[in-house]
Amino acid sequence: MSEETVDPNKKRRGLFQRFLDVVEKAGNRLPHPITLFVILALIVMVASAIASSFNLSVEDPVEPGETVEVFNLLSGEGIAYIFSSMVDNFIMFPALGVVLATMIGIGVCERSGLISAGLKGFVLSIPNRLITAGLVFAAIMSSVASDAGYVVLPPLGAVIYAALGRHPIAGLATAFAGVSGGFSANLLLSATDPMLGELTMAAAATIDPAYAEQMNIAMNWWFIIASTFLLTIVGTWVSEKIVEPRLGEYKGDYRGDLERLKPIEKKGLVYAVVSVLISAGLMSLLVVPEWGPMRGDDPEMPIVNSPFMDSLVVVMLLLFLIPGLVYGIITREIRNDKDVAKQMSDTMASMGVFIVLAFTAGQFVAFFNESNLDLIMGIYGGELLTSLNIDGLPVIIGFIFITALLNLFVGSASAKWAMMAPVFVPIMMQTGYSPELAQAVYRVSDSATNIITPLMTYFAMVIAFAQKYDKKMGIGTLISTMVPFSIFFLLAWTVMIIAWIFLGVELGPNAPIYYEP
Repeated sequence: MSEETVDPNKKRRGLFQRFLDVVEKAGNRLPHPITLFVILALIVMVASAIASSFNLSVEDPVEPGETVEVFNLLSGEGIAYIFSSMVDNFIMFPALGVVLATMIGIGVCERSGLISAGLKGFVLSIPNRLITAGLVFAAIMSSVASDAGYVVLPPLGAVIYAALGRHPIAGLATAFAGVSGGFSANLLLSATDPMLGELTMAAAATIDPAYAEQMNIAMNWWFIIASTFLLTIVGTWVSEKIVEPRLGEYKGDYRGDLERLKPIEKKGLVYAVVSVLISAGLMSLLVVPEWGPMRGDDPEMPIVNSPFMDSLVVVMLLLFLIPGLVYGIITREIRNDKDVAKQMSDTMASMGVFIVLAFTAGQFVAFFNESNLDLIMGIYGGELLTSLNIDGLPVIIGFIFITALLNLFVGSASAKWAMMAPVFVPIMMQTGYSPELAQAVYRVSDSATNIITPLMTYFAMVIAFAQKYDKKMGIGTLISTMVPFSIFFLLAWTVMIIAWIFLGVELGPNAPIYYEP
């Protein structure tokens, strides 16, 4: 039943509900992200011509005494650049190779059934009193498998809650909050890290290429580990103290029937875990011993500043691929090399939209960089904030608010960061904050509002899951259920990152809070 048939929502619509209506309508009018980047690329071309006519320039932060001017992309030389560089812009798009490479391993891990079995086995193995915390934790951890958590955890959470006599919508909402609201938190590195990290490093290189060169994709690792425990605690509290009491007693007919893991699945999980431990142990021999071939030459940080850290994408690929292969072989999901090739191919096929997005986003990022508008806007933006005496926490909080608001209309994390990084990373660096911190702040605000925007890719799917237990469930009902999670996630995460800044703790390996040229 559609939302329009629910009379109470029609009769009384509060201010917040009307705001959500505006968000939904405005978001629906936005073009597809692929089209959006075409439009942005065209805007950059026109803006470069206008800015060039005014002879805008700044002092080169890399070469003192030198001047950087706007390059007119609509000049004869600029048009030649546009046509001759288009293929290279696509190939060199920072997130393209690393994401596709990582997804080869993750795809086998997911399509062999390992991800689904592992999540189900974890949730079903914990005591009833810890089921909420366990569900939130498993949902947050599911981001290592990219979007697989959206398909597995919300329906599994609903079934578990129903089987325990609790409201299934509460279980579904709790899992959805963990998967989507906590998408940027994890104990492990996921495909999100290289995807955002490469864009961050490319943006930082416009201000300080030498600094960008020593950055690594694990730049937020310590922060996302701490975030995992924070959001598990906050998500559990919100679920048990706000969401579930508000939903009340479940009066529907559905009663969950939990399907336990089959013996062959349990065997596969055991062998997969063993294979991960063995693989991790063998890989550690590459960098931990002094004779390790991938150990760095820096005597103070031989592991952090090492070829091993530069190869984390390959390490992640193998640590997903190997257990996926082992599990698939044990459970007979993989019988020969053709099965493996098909799983990898199917994964790449599912990445079609991202590949096309990389083409259009690659043009925007390259045009923005070639025109020098990114550098000039970053320097002017930093000077403006300095002249207004706006620095420190107001910059951080303003960045969080802008990203959280934009996320209501543009759901893709990579698309937003491709748009925002070339502007905000240089501005943050000009005000003394590191690119690593800029990315961490972005991850906080991007994830927290994922669960309250109808434009999020999996929002309609979650509604479909929910309608199995409540036929009247619509967009407004689901959003009102998720709003407490979004508010408390954003508040708690903001307080945490502010505390992190005051403590001055590194965000990840060799990832400081402050930028020093």
